[in-house]
Amino acid sequence: MVLGRDSIEYKTPAQLKLMQEAGVVTSRALDAAVAAAVAGATTADLDAAAAAVIREAGAASNFLGYEGYPATICTSVNEQVVHGIPGGYVLRDGDVVSIDGGAVVQGWHGDSARTVIIGDGDPADQELSDVTEAAMWHGIAALATAKYVGNVGDAIDDYVTAAVGEKLGILEDYVGHGIGTSMHMAPDVLNYRSRHRGPKVKPGMALAIEPMLVRGSLQTRVLDDGWTVVTSDGARAAHWEHSVAVHRGGIWVLTAVDGGAAKLAPLGVVPVPPA
Repeated sequence: MVLGRDSIEYKTPAQLKLMQEAGVVTSRALDAAVAAAVAGATTADLDAAAAAVIREAGAASNFLGYEGYPATICTSVNEQVVHGIPGGYVLRDGDVVSIDGGAVVQGWHGDSARTVIIGDGDPADQELSDVTEAAMWHGIAALATAKYVGNVGDAIDDYVTAAVGEKLGILEDYVGHGIGTSMHMAPDVLNYRSRHRGPKVKPGMALAIEPMLVRGSLQTRVLDDGWTVVTSDGARAAHWEHSVAVHRGGIWVLTAVDGGAAKLAPLGVVPVPPA
């Protein structure tokens, strides 16, 4: 591991492989949470499902206790954008639930998020989730050939604009980040086009790419719990995220069991595992 003058942590291939282990545990924990996300379940049930997988893997949650956060995952429902705290809320048909979580293996972090629709949902909510997920994959695909980290945000923004115009909005207050020996590290990874191109993309980087889209205003506020971010107008939101490694052989999606192969193939990118 090397820290550059810009404070970005550059990992060796062996360290990226450890991050891959953390990513797989993260993916399986989210699989369990998504499977538990049915009408009649509480958001605490989703948290318990993810926690069990992390515990059985001998890993640790990087969310639990982070700056006092009280749960293993975040469960953000409907107008909640991010950082929703699991509890007694009972899921209902039509709810939009963004599930965000991560795991630590031997000091290395994984971080990922998915959005699910409970039961028969509003087609507009499904479009919201689908466009957010596709935007994430376009950002990941761009990283494979990017010269600058800002190229990721360009690709996300360009995809959303081409797909739905101004029908959906990309939040700008919450962005992706570097990841490695800590969950949140330099650099910021914007989800939108900006004049700021960011640092050069170099082997050894690991980035969490996580667009958040909304059906209404881009204005948000934080609830009195100090964590839950909601849209100010009550519009629904979606959040998708993967942690991605950059190495000399290419890119690898650390939090996807197949490294992102299935989703990246239509975009002309073949992921390569760190050697």
